[in-house]
Amino acid sequence: MTSPLSRAGRWILRSGIQEAGGGVARYYRADLERNHAVSTEITGYTVSTLLFLHDFTREEPYLQGALKAARFLCRDAWDGRVLPFETAPSPDGAFTYFFDCGIVVRGLLSAWRAANDTEFLQVARSLGATMADDFAAGDGHYHPILTLPGKQRLPHEPLRWSRAPGCYQLKSALGWWDLFEATQETRFARFYEGAVENALHGYGSFLPGHPDRSKVVDRLHAFLYFLEGLLPRASDKRCAAALCHGIRLVSDHVAQTAPEFERSDVYAQLLRIRLYADWSGVAALDADAARREAAALAEFQIASSDPRTDGGFYFGRRGGAWLPYVNPVSTAFAVQALALWDRHQAGAEPAPPRLLI
Repeated sequence: MTSPLSRAGRWILRSGIQEAGGGVARYYRADLERNHAVSTEITGYTVSTLLFLHDFTREEPYLQGALKAARFLCRDAWDGRVLPFETAPSPDGAFTYFFDCGIVVRGLLSAWRAANDTEFLQVARSLGATMADDFAAGDGHYHPILTLPGKQRLPHEPLRWSRAPGCYQLKSALGWWDLFEATQETRFARFYEGAVENALHGYGSFLPGHPDRSKVVDRLHAFLYFLEGLLPRASDKRCAAALCHGIRLVSDHVAQTAPEFERSDVYAQLLRIRLYADWSGVAALDADAARREAAALAEFQIASSDPRTDGGFYFGRRGGAWLPYVNPVSTAFAVQALALWDRHQAGAEPAPPRLLI
């Protein structure tokens, strides 16, 4: 029987979610039988995902798919000045997101490490500098969204986490840490350290953060980004305490909200951060909880005769009914979480934090 990892990788490469030019659609709508528009964020995540799969399997198609996606980002999406969320503007206009830029930086640096192509490093470095300059709010924080082409900030909406500054942005700031490790330019380390301080100061008010319980589930996904962003500083007492507290907090919310709404990425992110916290010596793994989360997560993988969906992971389940979104990022997080769980159970060496998608 084909493994869940192989089936997920086949879906990414063969379902049509990645277009011929290398860009990757935000999701596939199973009910409408069509892809959403190509997203630079999702393409950046896909670069990291395919390289993770290549590291695990050494299968050449994963490497080639990753490099095709990375070249799309460098040559078709990035114009030397801005990176739009979607290369074709939506009816609402064109936007660039702080968060998405950091995800692309990390994906390009993964491609650079894999292929030693300086184009990927150069674009990542330029994009990382642009993030610091263009999104700066003047108080140590960063605006989440700018309109294009004028780079004007979009008004913040506190109840919509993606439209307000917040601790979740620390996941994107990992791009700066990766750039520091790649270039030894201390400005990138300073940018990351500043983001850590801001996130630690403000994370306590992020959850629940909304009166609608389904929106709280969405915020769990974002809060887990914050926990992931702490990993380079896991040995710091404040970061370790935040990781321990955060894992307990998300676990409690998941237990309360699961009968109403479940997201596969929340299960995957929670399982991953448990494993990394254990490997970092921060929090001993709750093996029973991890086992439950792995089992719940596996249920989201699709088995179908339709190659457009088979092997991918559903985004979510509401009241027991699947939502019709087959999502590349949900698939990426899920397949990595399950692979890392297998690694832990086999007693293998811990995975380096930089492999985190």
